[in-house]
Amino acid sequence: MSGIIFDLDGVLVDSMPAHYRAWKIAFKEVANIDVDERAIYRLEGMRGSELVKTIFEQKGFSNHSIVEEVNSKKNEIFKTIPNIDAYDGTQDLVASLECYKAVVSGSAKEDVEAIIDRSFGKKWFDTIITADDIDKGKPNPSSFIIASRKMNLKPSQAIIVENAPLGVQAANNAGIKCIVVLNNSPLVISDFESILEDDIFKETRSTKNVLQSWCK
Repeated sequence: MSGIIFDLDGVLVDSMPAHYRAWKIAFKEVANIDVDERAIYRLEGMRGSELVKTIFEQKGFSNHSIVEEVNSKKNEIFKTIPNIDAYDGTQDLVASLECYKAVVSGSAKEDVEAIIDRSFGKKWFDTIITADDIDKGKPNPSSFIIASRKMNLKPSQAIIVENAPLGVQAANNAGIKCIVVLNNSPLVISDFESILEDDIFKETRSTKNVLQSWCK
């Protein structure tokens, strides 16, 4: 018995540029703060309100009363951005894996389910965990632990596919093996050096042999 836990944004679907664009506009319009792309990618996996608080702390911005306003504005903008597609080869990859499969995402349930429905179909996944299902986002391991338990798997029976440092830290905290895919991320191998020894792939589709072997 084995299973695979996929992050969604930046792993299965090319949605991170849209997330960054929405965050950039929201921070500027609500708090007059400029955020750079790498900062958002490095915090990917956090629940939205936690990400806003972290950016505020990094920028020395003390008005935490508008945290939820920034987060809500971002979600509003994100819903207006069209054309979020699956990465090349990920649909075939998911369909080819004959073991338990889950999606764990720090995004809102409504957004996650809409993207999965459009790009894959929920039938391909045994469980889906979103920001609405947890109290703390990554690097807290709870989302991965919940996913593995819902699939009746021990940590040693699961493998996680991630694209962000916080996701790798959450996998480490959960005691679950993790591999990283970069796809079109601005992050590089050195961003993962202190938390992941190897198993970094250029694209999600290039993990096919590894993941099919894991399922056997």
